[in-house]
Order: sequence, then structure tokens, then C-alpha cells
Amino acid sequence: MTTKATTTKTSTSNTTKKPRTVKVSTSLELPKNPLAFEVLDLVSKQRSKAKKIEALKKYEDMSLKILFVWNFDESVVSVLPEGDVPYSSYDEQTVNSGTLSTKISQETRRMYETGSFSMGVTDQQGRTTIRKEAKNFYFFVKGGNDGMNKMRKESMFINLLQGLHPLEAEIVCLVKDKKLSDKYNLTQDVVAEAYPDIQWGNRS
Repeated sequence: MTTKATTTKTSTSNTTKKPRTVKVSTSLELPKNPLAFEVLDLVSKQRSKAKKIEALKKYEDMSLKILFVWNFDESVVSVLPEGDVPYSSYDEQTVNSGTLSTKISQETRRMYETGSFSMGVTDQQGRTTIRKEAKNFYFFVKGGNDGMNKMRKESMFINLLQGLHPLEAEIVCLVKDKKLSDKYNLTQDVVAEAYPDIQWGNRS
């Protein structure tokens, strides 16, 4: 009795799919005169400390330093109430539900969902910017014009938020409560290395 040898064909095609590699852009290019949220978003996306520092140095601006000091320096104390920001008038409260903070959050979420950020100098809605308004932030911290009525300061703050690009307004709200790192992957250590000219402490 003869037995036939059976040969099994092995497929040469590789059926195992290779994992798709996701390319992360390392470009540090932004529009001219970028808004603060564009710079912070760029810095936050960098995977190494060195790249974060490089991005901060590339877009160095006094307004950013003022933000970082307000947020990270424990000697800087906000004179504004912590938490959500209300509307400035009764009419606005009745027309809009929730708080001004809620409205800002809704607008920023809508921007992310639609991919429409009105970035940098392309913003055509005539809104002010942190770059322009940072010089007035001292009103909102202890030691900055303490003679001004507290209600007047809060009203100024609300008007400021309403005039800012929503993503910039969100940043100011975070910084007010020293919560910038809740949204952006950024630490005081990185800021201190990028901007060694910042003197920390003894500010209030």
C-alpha cells in the first residue's frame, strides 16, 4: 500500500496588519501674532520638555509671562471670586441660561467640534486679545489698585471676558483660579526655564 505525501501550502501573504503609525507634527509654526490659546495649545502638544521650552521661546511675549506669573506664582492672589463667572447684568442673565463661564465653555466646545477657531490675525470679529489686555490684569490681583471697589473690578473682568475670543476668555478664567494646567500640559518648571527673566515670589 502506497501512501501519498500530502503537502500543505503555506500562504506567503502576511495576513497580520501592521499597526498604523500616527505622525505627530513637530512644526512650531503659527500665524503672525498668534493668540495665547494658539501658543499654549502648541506648547501643550509637544512631547518633550525641550520642545515645549523651544515653542515658548519662539513665541515669547510679555502677555504670556503675565499669564504665567498670575497662574503659577503663589504670591499672586486673585481678588476675584473663585469659580464660574456670572453675567454682568440681569438682562443678560435672563436672556442667557447658566453663567458667562458656561457660555464660554459652550463656544469653545463648538469651535473644537467644527474646527473653526478664527485663529490669529484671521479673526474677523473684532475681538480683543490677551496680548492687548494683559496690561490691565493687575486690577484683578491683590496689590493692584486696591483702592478700586471690588464690584467695579468684577464688572471690569466680566466686560474683559465678553470682549475676548472665547478660547482666550477661557484661559483668563483658568488663570484666575490658577488652573491653567488643568487644560494645558504645562508646568511652572518649563515656564521658568523658557523665561529665566521671570522673578517668582514676593508680589503681593
